Amino acid sequence: MLNKYPLWKYLLVLFVLVFGILYAAPNIYEPDPALQITGESSAQGVDQAILDRALGALDTAGIEYFGETIDERGRTALVRLRDADKQLQAQARVSRALGDGFIVALNLAPTTPQWLRDIGAQPMRLGLDLRGGVHFMLEVDVDAAIERRMEFYVNSTKKALREARVRGFVGLDDQGRLEGRFRTEDLREQARAAIADAHPELVLDREESGDTWKIYAAMSEATRKEIAEYAVSQNLTTLRNRVNELGVSEPLVQRQGANRIVVELAGIQDTAEAKRILGKVANLEFRLVASLDASESEKQRFDYRSPDRAGMSEWLERDVIITGERVANAQASFDQNGRPNVMIYLDSEGGTMMSRATRNNIKRRMGVLFIERKYRTRYEQQADGSEIAVKIPYDEKKLLTAPTIQSALGAQFQITGLDSPIEASELALMLRAGALAAPISFVEERTVGPSLGAENIRLGVKSVQIGLAMVVVFMIVYYRVFGVAAVIALAGNLILLLAAMSLIGATLTLPGIAGIVLTVGMAVDANVLIFSRIREELRARKSPQMAIHSGYEQALSTILDANITTLIVAVILYAIGTGPVKGFAVTLSLGIVFSMFTAIMGSRAIINLIYGGRRVEKLSIGGRLS
Repeated sequence: MLNKYPLWKYLLVLFVLVFGILYAAPNIYEPDPALQITGESSAQGVDQAILDRALGALDTAGIEYFGETIDERGRTALVRLRDADKQLQAQARVSRALGDGFIVALNLAPTTPQWLRDIGAQPMRLGLDLRGGVHFMLEVDVDAAIERRMEFYVNSTKKALREARVRGFVGLDDQGRLEGRFRTEDLREQARAAIADAHPELVLDREESGDTWKIYAAMSEATRKEIAEYAVSQNLTTLRNRVNELGVSEPLVQRQGANRIVVELAGIQDTAEAKRILGKVANLEFRLVASLDASESEKQRFDYRSPDRAGMSEWLERDVIITGERVANAQASFDQNGRPNVMIYLDSEGGTMMSRATRNNIKRRMGVLFIERKYRTRYEQQADGSEIAVKIPYDEKKLLTAPTIQSALGAQFQITGLDSPIEASELALMLRAGALAAPISFVEERTVGPSLGAENIRLGVKSVQIGLAMVVVFMIVYYRVFGVAAVIALAGNLILLLAAMSLIGATLTLPGIAGIVLTVGMAVDANVLIFSRIREELRARKSPQMAIHSGYEQALSTILDANITTLIVAVILYAIGTGPVKGFAVTLSLGIVFSMFTAIMGSRAIINLIYGGRRVEKLSIGGRLS
């Protein structure tokens, strides 16, 4: 027996190794700190004039930059910086120069050569505890949620009083309470009974002023807390859905304090897109177009959103049929004329409400109102002479379309009037992920770069190096030539592990590095089993070639049993774990799979190249009978 490997096995090992080297190679290229500039809305582009304004702001501040580019679609500009410590200063300068309407986000721009990118090779994502990714602190505007609920009470009360034929004025006073004014005490008492019956959770109070009889309705403190709690909890769920729509691996979305939410997106590249999608308060309201004889108190005027209808407006009823919260699913598509639209699928209750409202209003028009939270920036002078940017929120309500109701609508219909397929896709994502129960604002944003993760990176790499060095010394001293083969196979295992994690877009975290260290030990463990078996065969007076053959064949079942049981545990960890635990499970699982390949096929290919195809009297495997 000469222990010759068939040619196809050598070619297979060589192909896998070359494949691994190619797809692991991007990890040696350090990314550049950068600023990414995008429009606040998907319809807002970035041209050369905008980029020149941004570069002018950097020149004025004395911040060095290079490699400024605009993408092919004209939606995003990227400016690379020489110094990572200048990122925050550069962001503030460019944000002020461009003003409202643009998002200036911190980013890390990859430096992978184009020929590697052409074959789909990308660097491995690193978690926030190492490098890369973005951290957002968002604050939920619970006051806006309470105000929205009070507006609901006002509209509901007006409807109840109309049905009870009670005449009077109903609105919100300066303190945010529902205020009703009536000409007689009897009318006030009828209104009080109607309000108490419709909304028993409100606290009612009476007041007389001259010949005006007033009633006030306010939410109890318990109700206000309940609304605030619901707003934060609902926003937390919605943000998680939006993060899932972004396709970010191992995200962290958790509540912090009474009304704040922390979002950490590990390894994400397009931070500007993430910021726009997460912070977008895009909702819909469906209202009937008001009749000509409707009073001013029963209708509101809204302008059209589309540039094609600039200056045009419609009067809509104040009563809302349904909002985007009733949307169960939404998909962007095109109508029969090739124009972008969004197909809406309502939940059961929303479908019932829409059917009830439209079947009694056929041939009337229904407006689709698009509500978006935006911000105006105001710069305030501080006592030390510095300036800070203050974001002032406001709601922009624009009309998308106001078609005529041809027949009763159900739980499925489409909305049109959108400017572009990108806008349709973004609106569908917003509705599909869920409407925010209350507006949110970004109170903190940072990209975790090398300056914050350097210590973790250094310690993590050092742990791998120490573990690898100890294993290498032990294997070479104890198993000699066979130990060298095991070390080469181990190096191949690490290369394949990095390549696989880069290829599937897995995020490497600090626990993931622990998984790599564990993989290093487990990878040589298979070789230790094989080499020990070969020594036993030599002690049994078998020939060196027969000992090699028997050692690999008979140790195979033991190796498979040990690794498969560990692999099952790793799969369970991934299934039930979250965040860093999943990172550990991914690296451990991949390491186990590749260690079996490199230990069984890789190391044997090397041993066969050294000893195969010739007569051998003695093996350099250590031990007395070697």
